[in-house]
Amino acid sequence: MQSGFSGGTCLSDRFGVGSRTGILKEFFSRMKRFFAVAAALVPAMALTAFAQTPAAPAAHPTKIAVIAFQVAVAQTNEFQRNFADLQKKFEPQKQQLKTLSDQIDSLTKDLEAQGSKLSDAERASRASVINTKKQQLQRDSEDAQNDFQQQMQDMFNGVAQKVGQEMISYAQAHGYTTVMDFGQQQSQVLWAADSTNITKEVVAAYNQKSGIPAPAAGLPAAPAPAAK
Repeated sequence: MQSGFSGGTCLSDRFGVGSRTGILKEFFSRMKRFFAVAAALVPAMALTAFAQTPAAPAAHPTKIAVIAFQVAVAQTNEFQRNFADLQKKFEPQKQQLKTLSDQIDSLTKDLEAQGSKLSDAERASRASVINTKKQQLQRDSEDAQNDFQQQMQDMFNGVAQKVGQEMISYAQAHGYTTVMDFGQQQSQVLWAADSTNITKEVVAAYNQKSGIPAPAAGLPAAPAPAAK
């Protein structure tokens, strides 16, 4: 089933990270995978709130719609704008990690190139400096990752709450009695006609209501989790 949306650029590609130390690679690899994790962490209470909204009287026959909810949230202009702002906010951390990683690479190459010319004490001293910097990189990477994950989750959840309410309004206005999320891994939707997919329509309705313009042309879009 096609949702009508593409996946977008991954986080590590956007940061423009080249070949760095294993620690830095792991940091950006985790950030690349985080969006899918964050999308799955929309609080159950949010979805419960949607379910508790009074439904329109049952129509005959039942009219069912499907939506890739996580994708819808990620494709809104508001989320795209907030995601771009979050990237800018973490740019200094990214640059600091890159600088520290480059220092480690340079010191390691120098030690390898001059190792045979150095005394045992000098080799041990240089190795100790490298090890200390690696430990610092590890700590700083974990701190940045945790901070990014928390802010990303909070940002996603905030937009998801509002998109969920817009989804309900759209469904009620168009006579749908049930909306099923086919983007969840445990989705019970095995097949649905394209005409029942309201993902695009909900995104368009939300963008119009929010009044937030689309990202400027040429800017990379925020990644969206693929429908399962």
